[in-house]
Amino acid sequence: MIPGAAMPADAKDLLDHLDQLDARALAGGGAARIEKQHAAGKLTARERIEQLLDPGSFVELDRFVTHRCADFGMQEQKVLGDGVVTGHGTVEGRRVFVFAQDFTVFGGSLSAAYASKICKVMDLAMKVGAPVIGLNDSGGARIQEGVESLAGYADIFLRNVLSSGVVPQLSCILGPCAGGAVYSPAMTDFIFMVEGTSYMFITGPDVIRTVTHEEVTKEELGGASAHAQKSGVAHFTAGDDRACLAMVRELLSYLPQNNAEDPPVQACTDPVDRDVPELDSLVPVDSGASYDMRKVIAATVDDRRFFEVQERWARNMLCGFARVGGRPVGIVANQPKELAGCLDIDASIKGARFVRFCDCFNLPIVTFVDVPGFLPGVGQEHRGIITHGAKLLYAFCEATVPKLTVITRKAYGGAYDVMSSKHIRGDVNLAFPTAEIAVMGPSGAVSIVYKNAIESAADSEAARRAFIDEYREKFANPYKAAELGFIDEVIRPRELRRRLAVCLDMLKTKRLSNPPRKHGNMPL
Repeated sequence: MIPGAAMPADAKDLLDHLDQLDARALAGGGAARIEKQHAAGKLTARERIEQLLDPGSFVELDRFVTHRCADFGMQEQKVLGDGVVTGHGTVEGRRVFVFAQDFTVFGGSLSAAYASKICKVMDLAMKVGAPVIGLNDSGGARIQEGVESLAGYADIFLRNVLSSGVVPQLSCILGPCAGGAVYSPAMTDFIFMVEGTSYMFITGPDVIRTVTHEEVTKEELGGASAHAQKSGVAHFTAGDDRACLAMVRELLSYLPQNNAEDPPVQACTDPVDRDVPELDSLVPVDSGASYDMRKVIAATVDDRRFFEVQERWARNMLCGFARVGGRPVGIVANQPKELAGCLDIDASIKGARFVRFCDCFNLPIVTFVDVPGFLPGVGQEHRGIITHGAKLLYAFCEATVPKLTVITRKAYGGAYDVMSSKHIRGDVNLAFPTAEIAVMGPSGAVSIVYKNAIESAADSEAARRAFIDEYREKFANPYKAAELGFIDEVIRPRELRRRLAVCLDMLKTKRLSNPPRKHGNMPL
């Protein structure tokens, strides 16, 4: 029996009684706690759902669930809904499932009943094939329930794993998320955080102070900026709850409902056959000169809109979503402005995870290549650049979605192979005339191959320059690779948008599968 509820006698009283229960459930933790939530710059759980979903589309489930704990005086402290609002609705007319933790009720702490509500919507999402969005704002496990609350977390974790690669899973961190609670968002596809009001960590500042004697604030340890710039845990950050939820809506516009569907094609008002003259001069001929790969991407995609993922972490690698001719694509690109576009540990991890997400959900991958190689250094080697670099290689090799590759300039050494080359099942590989495809840059190669000849020459500098010109003519250009069929076409940069649109249309019926197996053993 719902606490404080006595069953009325007739039909009218029954309806009035239902209205009263609804009002109690909608009140959450009460006016005072709601006001405190607003004062902290945060929306309530229900306000967040209203902001996320299409108006009037939300259908709530389990509104009258309460906890089952009889210890520590909890029997007298029951709130309808028990601190989490769950249900389904639509975003741009497409079904999604959502749970929103309510910090105004028991600090949003998780009980066994609360966990079962979340598990129910996750199970339903899997059955019908729709995304799951978690709006996290919780103090963690409900201490009064002990191991039952821990079991509840484990039930959710299992569903995160079973749902992975089947339906998109998005996590918004809109308040505290600490201890074991962080593992559920960590297993979802994308994490959004809000500057100044959200944080994530395994152990808080107090424990760290006791164990390691380090002084750190919650914001420094696990705030949005820390996870966006240093750890890479956060994929997106926003200034407030509303901006965060608007970003979720935009991300969903690029994604299919599940792994059996194709991404949603939108009407395109940006002509796919337009030339992009600025591309002819955007990439410098000098292989040592810097430029911004974002400008190449923006000039190529629909309406210049590139929805970037992990923008502030591993900046030498760009990942994100865009459209070409209305078709959503995932974009992976080296960024010559940062570390000359070298692949390092963080960039490899960032790219690998993004490539695997795109492959899970049928998003074609467009790769822009300008890479001099893997970043050298003792620190990189000792931290495992071999293993981490192999993750990116593994991800591209494993991907069966359409893969289009554009070499804008440098593609040197093993990094050429890794960045979606023809040899690892790239479907269409294009190159600009500025492309240099070789084992290494001309200067370094000449110093090795012609070392003795240069040293014995009367004018060693003149000899070195002559050998560099010879090497560049023979190898450091796209034509040798094109002659061998490793490059399908050397194109005028201004034609890139048109070429990509044609190739994406050609590949829309691509069918490719990997050998039957339980799963591969990725170098994690």
